[in-house]
Amino acid sequence: MTYLSRRRFLSIAAASAAFSAGSGLRADKRVSWRGVALGAPVSMRLDGMNDAEAGPFIAAVEAELLRLENIFSLYRPASEVSRLNAAGRLAQPSPELLEVLSLSASLHKATGGAFDPTIQPLWQAMAQGGSAQEIAQARDLIGFGAVRFDVDDVWFDGKGARALTLNGIAQGAITDRIAALLRAQGLRNVLIDMGEVAAIGPRKDGTPWQVGLAAPGGAVVQRITLADRAVATSASDAMMLNPAERQGHILAPRGGPVAHRLVSVSATQAAVADGLSTALCLVPSGAPTERALAQFGDARLELRQG
Repeated sequence: MTYLSRRRFLSIAAASAAFSAGSGLRADKRVSWRGVALGAPVSMRLDGMNDAEAGPFIAAVEAELLRLENIFSLYRPASEVSRLNAAGRLAQPSPELLEVLSLSASLHKATGGAFDPTIQPLWQAMAQGGSAQEIAQARDLIGFGAVRFDVDDVWFDGKGARALTLNGIAQGAITDRIAALLRAQGLRNVLIDMGEVAAIGPRKDGTPWQVGLAAPGGAVVQRITLADRAVATSASDAMMLNPAERQGHILAPRGGPVAHRLVSVSATQAAVADGLSTALCLVPSGAPTERALAQFGDARLELRQG
């Protein structure tokens, strides 16, 4: 699992069913927007629209990002995840949080525990340069089986101060929500890139979107096509907790090195692709990986290195 602080870039190259070729819009018109989501820079580009035409889409995206930040962000003390971590219980959780927790439970089971949002205490201990004893104590708090949730409450059932990070799946969940919002607004030929990439339909000319899968340094190592599908890439070296020991930000709940330093997975849901790409950095090749992918129907391994 990972606590991500890497740059997120949201780029929407939009061709809308609401803006047909006869609408008089020129292809060279473009509106750009920048903001912050989950503590990192976010931007959006709308092609073929002027400021007035793009305004309602930008406003809708800003409002949705703020709403989702207030659920998933670890940077906001009043977010649902922050309040759960502080108190050990959260009453009246949002449907979005319950949906992500439910998917997290499925990912945890499918990956043999490699995907575990309760990794947060260990991540914090290692990021703060904790002693061997502090790190061992933090590792003892890991265990998604102690996370309970229903429509009324989310709580930690067990001893010790546990904490969650959903940053190994929330980025994809937010991508899915933004895609759904834009689809509902009438956009039909859209590519969204928030680190996890989602394509709504093909390009306006009917050809699929071309997406580059990049290593941490930014070099594109493989290209794939997308249409009505998402892809997520996780890299263990994208952020180093301990550069001297080559300790990356993707941590195995039960200890040990990562199995693969770079993994890309595609699926219909960006959240599924996001969670699997993170977990499969820790899952050996062969049958364990194949079993995990098989639990999510259309999920497909696109790239694996190291």
